[in-house]
Amino acid sequence: MSRERLEFGCLAEKEGAEFLKRKGYKILELNYRTKLGEIDIIAKEKDTICFVEVKGRHSLDFGNPGEAINFRKQQRIAKTAAFYLRINNLLEQACRFDVLSILHNGNKEEISLIKNAFDNPV
Repeated sequence: MSRERLEFGCLAEKEGAEFLKRKGYKILELNYRTKLGEIDIIAKEKDTICFVEVKGRHSLDFGNPGEAINFRKQQRIAKTAAFYLRINNLLEQACRFDVLSILHNGNKEEISLIKNAFDNPV
């Protein structure tokens, strides 16, 4: 991955975390990584643990950023989420999978949150 893309991804994740904080979420983890996979943001909204995938784009040429999460990626996120819940003794905790879409189109920025973006595919 190019340095520019990596920096853009990091910026999108930071913007995503700030967006969620403004919406009342408590950020639990950023860039949570295991052998199983990676989750961009783990947050809590009220009594629900939210596993959030952040997708940023500069344009809609390749579709909406939120549409870029294929079934294989969903499986990886779900397995990583299950591991997180297990090692933190949170298996009884309500949880969901969200997607945060960030579009930087020129001087304009659009952020949208898709709650329950996908069901647990595992």
